[in-house]
Amino acid sequence: MTREKEIYKVTLLGSAGNIALMTFKFIAGILGHSAAMIADAVHSLSDFITDLIVIAFVGISSKPQDSSHDYGHGKFETLATFFIGLALVAAATGIIVSGSIKFAEWVNGTQLEAPGKLALWAALVSIAVKELLYQYTVRKGKKLGSQAVIANAWHHRSDALSSIGAAIGIGGAILIGDRWTVLDPLASIVVGAMLLKVAWELLKGSISELTECSLPYETEQEIEHIITSFPGVSEPHNIRTRRIGNRIAIEAYIRMDGRLTLYEAHERTTAIELKLKEKFGTNTHVTLHTEPEK
Repeated sequence: MTREKEIYKVTLLGSAGNIALMTFKFIAGILGHSAAMIADAVHSLSDFITDLIVIAFVGISSKPQDSSHDYGHGKFETLATFFIGLALVAAATGIIVSGSIKFAEWVNGTQLEAPGKLALWAALVSIAVKELLYQYTVRKGKKLGSQAVIANAWHHRSDALSSIGAAIGIGGAILIGDRWTVLDPLASIVVGAMLLKVAWELLKGSISELTECSLPYETEQEIEHIITSFPGVSEPHNIRTRRIGNRIAIEAYIRMDGRLTLYEAHERTTAIELKLKEKFGTNTHVTLHTEPEK
């Protein structure tokens, strides 16, 4: 099965789970009079939207390089991750605003309706299903080297965490009594705050990649070590790196004995390129500029 089809398979499985949970949560939230559960249902809706984003972009990102995209289309996968982060921000903001309004009503003396047990059961089911989806999706995302799939996995995990917050708030409101029905909207605010944190991590990573941020210092040091491990090669400099979706690009200047023939210099440079691709993936873009030693 191709990488593209594997990503479709993982994403569609998550979509099926999101649709089922979203429907169950909305029903449980409405019938169970739970703001926290309705907030959790909105989170599942945002999960489903991000599944659609991944499906839409993965086909584009898997296309090979062409005349208009010399480095391929991998950045579309990064763009998908960015949109997933934005979807999380939107969902989190709506949840926090809704919970804050209900909390303000409680402060002003309004008696909030206690949530029902159906809402609590929905939260517990969501925790179990979403954690299973997270484990499966993140494992596949790492295997496929897909940042978008890994981002989607964290969307599953954030939904599981939000359901834990909802379960605590709903359970507390049910068990402690009418005086503490405020725990339900408070739980929804906590859920929203957790979502914002996850969204920030996704946005930070995708923005760094979209703005051509270099690879970590440790990775560049590893690249330099591989280059200098070849005899007769010295002084790697002007090393430039960046990430392109699930691939990376490496550019560097190296020095060799100026008395080498063009064929010998070419063979040695090719050997370095193959070693770098062996380490960082066969689709790694490697550009080496050879200079004579001073």
